[in-house]
Amino acid sequence: MAFDGRLLSGVSVLAAVIEGGSFVAAAEALGLSASGVSRSIARLEERLAIRLLDRTTRSLRLTDEGRSFYERVAPLLDGIGEAAELASGNTVAVRGKLRVNVDPYFSRLVLAPHLPKFLSSHPDLTLELITSDDIGDLVADGADLAVRFGPQPVSSQIAVRLLATRILTVAAPSYIARCGRPVVPQDLADHECIQFRDPVTKRPFEWELHQGRTIVPVTTRGRLVVRDVGTMLGACLAGAGIAQVLALGVQDLLAQGRLVDLFPDWPGETFPLYVVHTSRRHQSAKVRAFIAFCTDITG
Repeated sequence: MAFDGRLLSGVSVLAAVIEGGSFVAAAEALGLSASGVSRSIARLEERLAIRLLDRTTRSLRLTDEGRSFYERVAPLLDGIGEAAELASGNTVAVRGKLRVNVDPYFSRLVLAPHLPKFLSSHPDLTLELITSDDIGDLVADGADLAVRFGPQPVSSQIAVRLLATRILTVAAPSYIARCGRPVVPQDLADHECIQFRDPVTKRPFEWELHQGRTIVPVTTRGRLVVRDVGTMLGACLAGAGIAQVLALGVQDLLAQGRLVDLFPDWPGETFPLYVVHTSRRHQSAKVRAFIAFCTDITG
Protein backbone atom coordinates (compact mmCIF):
# COMPACT_ATOMS: atom_id res chain seq x y z
CA MET A 1 0.00 0.00 0.00
CA ALA A 2 1.57 3.29 -1.08
CA PHE A 3 1.88 5.91 1.66
CA ASP A 4 0.04 9.17 1.31
CA GLY A 5 -0.73 12.12 3.55
CA ARG A 6 -4.41 11.26 3.70
CA LEU A 7 -3.61 7.95 5.38
CA LEU A 8 -1.52 9.66 8.07
CA SER A 9 -4.27 12.25 8.53
CA GLY A 10 -6.88 9.53 8.99
CA VAL A 11 -4.75 7.71 11.55
CA SER A 12 -4.25 10.96 13.46
CA VAL A 13 -8.00 11.48 13.56
CA LEU A 14 -8.48 7.90 14.77
CA ALA A 15 -5.97 8.54 17.58
CA ALA A 16 -7.88 11.67 18.61
CA VAL A 17 -11.16 9.72 18.69
CA ILE A 18 -9.65 6.97 20.85
CA GLU A 19 -8.00 9.43 23.22
CA GLY A 20 -11.08 11.63 23.48
CA GLY A 21 -13.57 8.78 23.68
CA SER A 22 -15.98 10.33 21.20
CA PHE A 23 -16.22 12.04 17.82
CA VAL A 24 -17.24 15.29 19.52
CA ALA A 25 -14.17 15.31 21.80
CA ALA A 26 -11.91 14.50 18.86
CA ALA A 27 -13.49 17.28 16.81
CA GLU A 28 -12.84 19.80 19.60
CA ALA A 29 -9.23 18.68 19.96
CA LEU A 30 -8.58 18.84 16.19
CA GLY A 31 -10.59 21.95 15.40
CA LEU A 32 -12.94 20.04 13.11
CA SER A 33 -16.66 19.36 13.04
CA ALA A 34 -17.99 16.06 14.38
CA SER A 35 -19.23 15.21 10.90
CA GLY A 36 -15.76 15.93 9.52
CA VAL A 37 -14.26 13.48 12.02
CA SER A 38 -16.87 10.89 11.06
CA ARG A 39 -16.08 11.28 7.35
CA SER A 40 -12.34 10.98 8.01
CA ILE A 41 -12.85 7.71 9.94
CA ALA A 42 -15.12 6.40 7.18
CA ARG A 43 -12.47 7.19 4.54
CA LEU A 44 -9.81 5.44 6.62
CA GLU A 45 -12.02 2.37 7.02
CA GLU A 46 -12.62 2.33 3.29
CA ARG A 47 -8.90 2.73 2.62
CA LEU A 48 -8.03 -0.19 4.94
CA ALA A 49 -11.08 -2.27 3.99
CA ILE A 50 -11.84 -2.98 7.66
CA ARG A 51 -14.25 -1.63 10.23
CA LEU A 52 -12.27 0.20 12.90
CA LEU A 53 -14.96 1.24 15.37
CA ASP A 54 -18.24 -0.10 16.64
CA ARG A 55 -20.41 2.95 17.20
CA THR A 56 -23.73 3.50 18.98
CA THR A 57 -25.48 6.70 20.00
CA ARG A 58 -23.91 6.41 23.46
CA SER A 59 -20.51 4.79 23.04
CA LEU A 60 -17.82 3.60 20.69
CA ARG A 61 -15.04 1.04 20.92
CA LEU A 62 -12.39 -0.44 18.69
CA THR A 63 -13.27 -3.60 16.80
CA ASP A 64 -10.81 -6.48 17.05
CA GLU A 65 -9.39 -5.50 13.65
CA GLY A 66 -9.29 -1.84 14.70
CA ARG A 67 -7.46 -2.66 17.94
CA SER A 68 -4.89 -4.77 16.08
CA PHE A 69 -4.31 -1.94 13.59
CA TYR A 70 -4.08 0.77 16.22
CA GLU A 71 -1.67 -1.19 18.43
CA ARG A 72 0.70 -1.25 15.44
CA VAL A 73 0.38 2.39 14.42
CA ALA A 74 0.24 4.02 17.90
CA PRO A 75 4.01 3.57 18.49
CA LEU A 76 4.66 5.11 15.06
CA LEU A 77 2.60 8.16 15.97
CA ASP A 78 4.57 8.44 19.20
CA GLY A 79 7.76 8.21 17.17
CA ILE A 80 6.67 11.12 15.00
CA GLY A 81 5.91 13.15 18.10
CA GLU A 82 9.25 12.28 19.64
CA ALA A 83 11.04 13.23 16.42
CA ALA A 84 9.28 16.61 16.48
CA GLU A 85 10.27 17.12 20.12
CA LEU A 86 13.85 16.15 19.33
CA ALA A 87 13.99 18.61 16.44
CA SER A 88 12.69 21.41 18.68
CA GLY A 89 14.90 20.46 21.62
CA ASN A 90 11.96 19.56 23.87
CA THR A 91 12.69 15.88 24.55
CA VAL A 92 12.54 16.44 28.30
CA ALA A 93 9.46 18.66 28.36
CA VAL A 94 6.74 17.30 30.66
CA ARG A 95 3.61 18.74 29.15
CA GLY A 96 0.29 17.89 27.52
CA LYS A 97 -2.31 15.48 28.90
CA LEU A 98 -1.47 12.31 30.80
CA ARG A 99 -4.22 9.70 31.32
CA VAL A 100 -3.50 7.08 33.99
CA ASN A 101 -5.61 4.02 34.87
CA VAL A 102 -5.20 3.70 38.65
CA ASP A 103 -6.22 1.18 41.28
CA PRO A 104 -8.82 2.98 43.47
CA TYR A 105 -7.09 2.05 46.75
CA PHE A 106 -3.72 3.30 45.58
CA SER A 107 -5.29 6.45 44.14
CA ARG A 108 -7.19 7.40 47.30
CA LEU A 109 -4.79 6.46 50.11
CA VAL A 110 -1.33 6.77 48.54
CA LEU A 111 -1.44 8.90 45.41
CA ALA A 112 -3.92 11.66 46.27
CA PRO A 113 -1.99 13.26 49.17
CA HIS A 114 1.06 13.78 46.93
CA LEU A 115 -0.70 15.07 43.80
CA PRO A 116 -0.34 18.80 44.60
CA LYS A 117 3.45 18.45 44.66
CA PHE A 118 3.50 16.52 41.37
CA LEU A 119 1.25 19.02 39.60
CA SER A 120 3.17 22.02 40.91
CA SER A 121 6.38 20.44 39.60
CA HIS A 122 4.89 20.15 36.10
CA PRO A 123 2.74 23.24 35.41
CA ASP A 124 2.32 22.41 31.70
CA LEU A 125 0.86 18.96 32.40
CA THR A 126 -2.82 18.00 32.75
CA LEU A 127 -3.35 14.75 34.67
CA GLU A 128 -6.48 12.62 34.31
CA LEU A 129 -6.85 9.71 36.75
CA ILE A 130 -9.16 6.86 35.73
CA THR A 131 -9.95 4.82 38.86
CA SER A 132 -11.11 1.31 38.08
CA ASP A 133 -10.88 -2.22 39.47
CA ASP A 134 -9.96 -3.43 35.97
CA ILE A 135 -6.95 -2.38 33.92
CA GLY A 136 -8.99 -2.78 30.73
CA ASP A 137 -7.36 -2.05 27.37
CA LEU A 138 -4.91 0.84 27.65
CA VAL A 139 -4.84 1.48 23.91
CA ALA A 140 -8.60 1.37 23.41
CA ASP A 141 -9.18 3.51 26.52
CA GLY A 142 -6.59 6.07 25.46
CA ALA A 143 -4.60 5.61 28.69
CA ASP A 144 -0.87 6.26 28.73
CA LEU A 145 -0.15 3.87 31.57
CA ALA A 146 -1.68 2.10 34.56
CA VAL A 147 -0.81 1.49 38.20
CA ARG A 148 -2.17 -1.85 39.41
CA PHE A 149 -1.78 -4.28 42.30
CA GLY A 150 -1.25 -8.00 41.84
CA PRO A 151 0.59 -10.21 39.33
CA GLN A 152 0.11 -8.95 35.78
CA PRO A 153 -0.80 -11.31 32.91
CA VAL A 154 1.67 -11.94 30.13
CA SER A 155 0.87 -9.54 27.27
CA SER A 156 2.43 -7.07 24.87
CA GLN A 157 2.28 -4.47 27.64
CA ILE A 158 5.30 -3.75 29.82
CA ALA A 159 4.84 -4.25 33.58
CA VAL A 160 7.48 -2.81 35.92
CA ARG A 161 7.22 -3.72 39.60
CA LEU A 162 7.38 -0.71 41.90
CA LEU A 163 7.27 -2.58 45.21
CA ALA A 164 5.88 -5.48 47.17
CA THR A 165 3.83 -4.39 50.18
CA ARG A 166 3.02 -6.57 53.18
CA ILE A 167 -0.43 -8.02 53.73
CA LEU A 168 -1.45 -7.34 57.32
CA THR A 169 -4.14 -8.99 59.41
CA VAL A 170 -5.63 -6.17 61.47
CA ALA A 171 -8.45 -5.27 63.82
CA ALA A 172 -9.63 -2.19 65.67
CA PRO A 173 -9.06 -1.98 69.45
CA SER A 174 -12.86 -1.93 69.90
CA TYR A 175 -13.16 -5.33 68.18
CA ILE A 176 -10.35 -6.81 70.29
CA ALA A 177 -11.97 -5.50 73.48
CA ARG A 178 -15.29 -7.08 72.50
CA CYS A 179 -14.17 -10.37 70.94
CA GLY A 180 -10.62 -10.97 72.13
CA ARG A 181 -7.37 -11.15 70.17
CA PRO A 182 -6.40 -14.24 68.15
CA VAL A 183 -3.10 -15.69 69.33
CA VAL A 184 -2.20 -17.98 66.43
CA PRO A 185 -3.41 -17.86 62.80
CA GLN A 186 -5.75 -20.81 63.32
CA ASP A 187 -7.70 -18.76 65.88
CA LEU A 188 -9.04 -16.63 63.03
CA ALA A 189 -11.52 -19.39 62.22
CA ASP A 190 -13.42 -18.48 65.40
CA HIS A 191 -13.57 -14.73 64.66
CA GLU A 192 -15.71 -12.44 62.53
CA CYS A 193 -13.56 -11.78 59.45
CA ILE A 194 -14.48 -9.24 56.80
CA GLN A 195 -14.48 -10.94 53.42
CA PHE A 196 -13.18 -9.11 50.34
CA ARG A 197 -14.56 -10.34 47.02
CA ASP A 198 -11.97 -10.60 44.24
CA PRO A 199 -13.25 -8.44 41.34
CA VAL A 200 -11.70 -10.90 38.85
CA THR A 201 -12.76 -14.30 40.22
CA LYS A 202 -15.91 -12.95 41.95
CA ARG A 203 -15.01 -15.07 44.99
CA PRO A 204 -13.76 -13.91 48.40
CA PHE A 205 -9.99 -13.90 48.74
CA GLU A 206 -8.59 -16.88 50.61
CA TRP A 207 -6.68 -16.04 53.77
CA GLU A 208 -3.21 -17.28 54.59
CA LEU A 209 -0.27 -16.14 56.72
CA HIS A 210 3.42 -16.49 55.89
CA GLN A 211 6.39 -16.87 58.22
CA GLY A 212 9.60 -17.65 56.39
CA ARG A 213 8.86 -20.75 54.34
CA THR A 214 5.85 -21.63 56.47
CA ILE A 215 2.49 -20.84 54.90
CA VAL A 216 -0.67 -21.37 56.94
CA PRO A 217 -4.00 -21.25 55.03
CA VAL A 218 -6.90 -20.26 57.24
CA THR A 219 -10.58 -20.87 56.58
CA THR A 220 -12.37 -17.74 57.77
CA ARG A 221 -16.01 -16.79 58.14
CA GLY A 222 -17.75 -13.47 58.17
CA ARG A 223 -21.17 -11.99 57.59
CA LEU A 224 -19.79 -8.87 55.89
CA VAL A 225 -18.62 -9.26 52.27
CA VAL A 226 -17.33 -6.19 50.41
CA ARG A 227 -15.88 -5.33 47.01
CA ASP A 228 -14.39 -1.97 47.92
CA VAL A 229 -11.19 -1.64 49.96
CA GLY A 230 -12.26 1.70 51.41
CA THR A 231 -15.47 0.19 52.77
CA MET A 232 -13.57 -2.77 54.20
CA LEU A 233 -11.09 -0.49 55.91
CA GLY A 234 -13.84 1.76 57.29
CA ALA A 235 -15.79 -1.20 58.64
CA CYS A 236 -12.67 -2.65 60.24
CA LEU A 237 -11.91 0.70 61.93
CA ALA A 238 -15.49 0.71 63.26
CA GLY A 239 -14.95 -2.71 64.89
CA ALA A 240 -17.00 -4.80 62.46
CA GLY A 241 -14.38 -7.52 62.24
CA ILE A 242 -10.86 -8.56 61.36
CA ALA A 243 -9.54 -7.69 57.90
CA GLN A 244 -6.53 -8.36 55.74
CA VAL A 245 -5.21 -5.10 54.28
CA LEU A 246 -2.16 -3.83 52.45
CA ALA A 247 0.46 -2.18 54.64
CA LEU A 248 0.84 0.53 52.01
CA GLY A 249 -1.53 3.31 53.02
CA VAL A 250 -2.37 2.21 56.60
CA GLN A 251 0.88 2.97 58.43
CA ASP A 252 -0.59 6.11 59.99
CA LEU A 253 -3.57 4.16 61.31
CA LEU A 254 -1.24 1.62 62.91
CA ALA A 255 0.98 4.35 64.40
CA GLN A 256 -2.09 6.09 65.86
CA GLY A 257 -3.32 2.85 67.41
CA ARG A 258 -6.56 2.89 65.41
CA LEU A 259 -5.61 -0.48 63.92
CA VAL A 260 -3.64 -3.31 65.50
CA ASP A 261 -1.38 -5.65 63.54
CA LEU A 262 -2.49 -8.98 65.00
CA PHE A 263 0.42 -11.08 63.73
CA PRO A 264 3.57 -8.94 63.42
CA ASP A 265 5.69 -12.09 63.61
CA TRP A 266 4.06 -13.39 60.39
CA PRO A 267 5.39 -10.78 57.93
CA GLY A 268 6.04 -12.92 54.89
CA GLU A 269 2.95 -12.43 52.69
CA THR A 270 3.31 -9.59 50.21
CA PHE A 271 1.41 -8.15 47.25
CA PRO A 272 3.13 -6.44 44.30
CA LEU A 273 2.37 -3.03 42.79
CA TYR A 274 3.12 -2.52 39.09
CA VAL A 275 3.33 0.31 36.61
CA VAL A 276 2.00 -0.94 33.26
CA HIS A 277 2.49 0.79 29.92
CA THR A 278 2.23 -0.17 26.28
CA SER A 279 5.22 -1.76 24.60
CA ARG A 280 6.78 1.27 23.00
CA ARG A 281 10.48 1.71 22.37
CA HIS A 282 10.56 5.17 23.95
CA GLN A 283 8.60 6.59 26.85
CA SER A 284 7.44 10.18 26.68
CA ALA A 285 8.76 12.64 29.22
CA LYS A 286 5.37 12.82 30.95
CA VAL A 287 5.21 9.03 31.37
CA ARG A 288 8.76 8.93 32.73
CA ALA A 289 7.93 11.73 35.14
CA PHE A 290 4.87 9.94 36.51
CA ILE A 291 6.72 6.64 36.94
CA ALA A 292 9.50 8.47 38.82
CA PHE A 293 6.85 10.17 40.97
CA CYS A 294 5.22 6.82 41.88
CA THR A 295 8.63 5.33 42.65
CA ASP A 296 9.44 8.28 44.92
CA ILE A 297 6.22 8.22 46.98
CA THR A 298 6.28 4.45 47.46
CA GLY A 299 10.00 4.15 48.14
